[in-house]
Amino acid sequence: MSSPVIPTSYQEWQHCITVECGIALTKDFIESRITALQSESDEHTRQFTAKFGPAYKAQVLTWFEQARASV
Repeated sequence: MSSPVIPTSYQEWQHCITVECGIALTKDFIESRITALQSESDEHTRQFTAKFGPAYKAQVLTWFEQARASV
C-alpha cells in the first residue's frame, strides 16, 4: 500500500517516514526534527513552511511530538 503524497493522519505520516522513506523514528532523529521545525532560522524549515504552510508544519511538529512520546 502506498501512502498519500501528503499524510493527513499520524498513521499515514508514520508509514511515510518509516516504510516509504526507510527512516527509523529514533529518539535522536525525532529530537533533531523537532528542534529544526521549531527554528524559523532553519533553512529547511522555511522551505517546508513555504511549500506546505504554517498549519501543516504545526501538524507535523505535533506528529513528531507524538512519536517522541512513544519512544
